Amino acid sequence: MNRSSDDPKPQPPVRPHSDECCRSGCVPCIFDLYEEELALYQVSLKRWQARQDAKGKSE
Repeated sequence: MNRSSDDPKPQPPVRPHSDECCRSGCVPCIFDLYEEELALYQVSLKRWQARQDAKGKSE
């Protein structure tokens, strides 16, 4: 069994292109949403890495 497929590495969110912003002061702006997704990704990545490290120690 392939363990990496059981616990795939999180993928970073795609940063919006600057021309995707309407520059009208939307709340939330697409860049605000991106920053939130990026923060969640960073937490997920740290948790994933901790699981990988724990798996390596238990083998």
